[in-house]
Amino acid sequence: MFGGFVGFGNNKGGDWGESLINTVASNTIRHLFTHSEAVEVAVKCNPSSKLLQGTIDSFKMSGRGLVIRRQFRTEEMSFETDAVSLDFGSAVKGKISLKQPTQAIAKVKLSEADINKSFEADLVRKRLENLTPDVLTAISGGKPVSFNNIEVKLLPGNKVKLTAQASWNDTTVPVNLNCVLGISKRRRVLFENIQFEPQDISPKLQDTSEKLTNALGEILNEMVDLDRFNLDGVKLRLNRLETEGKMLLFSGYAQIERVPQAG
Repeated sequence: MFGGFVGFGNNKGGDWGESLINTVASNTIRHLFTHSEAVEVAVKCNPSSKLLQGTIDSFKMSGRGLVIRRQFRTEEMSFETDAVSLDFGSAVKGKISLKQPTQAIAKVKLSEADINKSFEADLVRKRLENLTPDVLTAISGGKPVSFNNIEVKLLPGNKVKLTAQASWNDTTVPVNLNCVLGISKRRRVLFENIQFEPQDISPKLQDTSEKLTNALGEILNEMVDLDRFNLDGVKLRLNRLETEGKMLLFSGYAQIERVPQAG
């Protein structure tokens, strides 16, 4: 399940309380991901006697190559809380239970390759196949339309180039667009300022392709909603996103009502 844990077994102080919380937390986090290349968990508590009252100064997790729900891979993910109030008795029983909700600063890094792979996930495909809104069926003559072969290229300045194919029956029309990524209500990723790119598209298909491009933009703006990916008891919110080379970086926070036991 996990490729390995970093930072465990090096508790020089020999504090059994921190070791217990580290072990239980690692086992809990392990079940939140389908696979991971590496994960590091660190609990800070000074003096350590505060653990007996269930108080720790901070809890930090960082991981690499984390796979969520079998099909969504993140290059890197980390979160760090402020002071946390735990039920220490539950930790003795092998569970992490919060006495009260807490927040954590969260950071996520997605690679261009993983973004493209996510368009093949079942949860995403069902929102891109056999679509029948009026704006699409007016183009296809009443036939359901599917978007496939989607490829995203990250560009500087939070810009994205996206190519795809729209198809119905025996008809296939290429779709090309440029846009800027934004955030709405701290939970949705928006594809803003969508611009149709007619290059490499046959002149006789450009009018149809432009209409499909605008339709795809509307679909994408309704699709990337973090509330669809929340873990039980955890709400994720975004403050900022940024393209950096072939990586897309997100920063925000997690509102944690309770620690989920499984992803």
